[in-house]
Amino acid sequence: MRGYRWITGLLLGLVGVMMGGRGVLAYQPVIVPNGSTLPYTLVHGVKEFHLTVEEIDHQFAPGMSIKAWGYNGQTPGPVIEAVEGDQVRILVTNKLKAPTSVHWHGLILPNGMDGVQGLTQPPIRPGETFVYEFKLRQHGTFMYHSHGDEMTQIGLGTMGFFIIHPKPTARASTDRDFAIFLNEWFVPPGAFRPNPNVMTDFNLFTFNSRVYPGTAPLVVKKGDRVRIRLGNVGQEGHPIHIHGVSFRVVATDGGDVPPTAQFPETTVVVYPGQTRDIEFVAGELGDWPIHCHRRHHPMNAMGHDVPNLLGVDQTPVEKRMQSIAPNYMAMGESGMHDMAEMAEHMEGPENTVPMMAGDGPFGPIGMGGMFTLLKVRDELPSGGSDPGWYKHPVGTVAHRSERSVSPNADSLTPDAPRYICPMHDSVRQTSPGQCPKCGMNLELSSESE
Repeated sequence: MRGYRWITGLLLGLVGVMMGGRGVLAYQPVIVPNGSTLPYTLVHGVKEFHLTVEEIDHQFAPGMSIKAWGYNGQTPGPVIEAVEGDQVRILVTNKLKAPTSVHWHGLILPNGMDGVQGLTQPPIRPGETFVYEFKLRQHGTFMYHSHGDEMTQIGLGTMGFFIIHPKPTARASTDRDFAIFLNEWFVPPGAFRPNPNVMTDFNLFTFNSRVYPGTAPLVVKKGDRVRIRLGNVGQEGHPIHIHGVSFRVVATDGGDVPPTAQFPETTVVVYPGQTRDIEFVAGELGDWPIHCHRRHHPMNAMGHDVPNLLGVDQTPVEKRMQSIAPNYMAMGESGMHDMAEMAEHMEGPENTVPMMAGDGPFGPIGMGGMFTLLKVRDELPSGGSDPGWYKHPVGTVAHRSERSVSPNADSLTPDAPRYICPMHDSVRQTSPGQCPKCGMNLELSSESE
């Protein structure tokens, strides 16, 4: 029997070589921004994977790290990638201090392999290794996650993708295939451990457990057919919006969507427990945002008890406060833009990132959290690396009208140089000086250069 299984494995490898010339990889490998795929060993015709669940140090973005729980040193865990019809064996080792199990979310398999602690299997106790083995009967985008003390373990990051590619003739291939896990967290400013007991009042929202500006861009070539796989085992639904393209939802965790049932979208909602595969052709060059369209989700940690000061004249209070704290600056009179400007000049609490972080080619982007970029170029950089900012052709960028009127500069001519407060954009004048609101030196606007 052992010799028979070895010969079967060899034949499977030869078939893989014949189908696409990539050994057993008869598919377009998935790209995992800020993540990885899980290697396997072919053992007598069975694809054998190893997962270790453990406490990990994880970085949300430069300057902010947390103590999370994950698989193989990361959250989300590495993508398990295989082909419909494969026999797979997954060895799971528990290095946590608590029992666990792994559920293969959406997969059709024997009940005893479903991975529900106490119901379909004994718990995997600390230090133990369990074996899951089954044949892949379907294709699509699925997930794996803890199914023991889910509130704590999923809340701290024990999740990952299980992607099963179709047999080579089942579906047309794509040029670029990305996988992005959606999640939300509550990490008090300055803290290092997420609080999994929070039910609704989250303050960080992530793509593959990263927040902008720590999220990697999706880099594609103009004309590429692109697939993006989105997964969610969190608490909230996320309407994911992509600028510059129109896409179709081509698959769910339940299977392929027939072409006759597909329709164009620019936003898709992914609810807890769901996956959605979208496809489009990248037709327009540029740097296009991808973000959750819930208003607070494309930003980083913020206090949810901040008073509403819109339209409030804080000048008298500001002067009184500055007599006690000279560096005090009143903000919030006209929205959160001041917060984004402040991030460029002042340090925040330890181990946190600014609410709206990251500079673009024209200044602060004013976004954070569940936000990244689809970068479409004429040619792909080597290895699909970040090509930098898009260089717009002359005359194709929106610009200030010569008839613009600045709120504090009624007497300025359109061509007069403008000195602007880096904290208060409304403070503008023709000569250098200091801001009457915060005392910072005015800077020459790039609009005047």
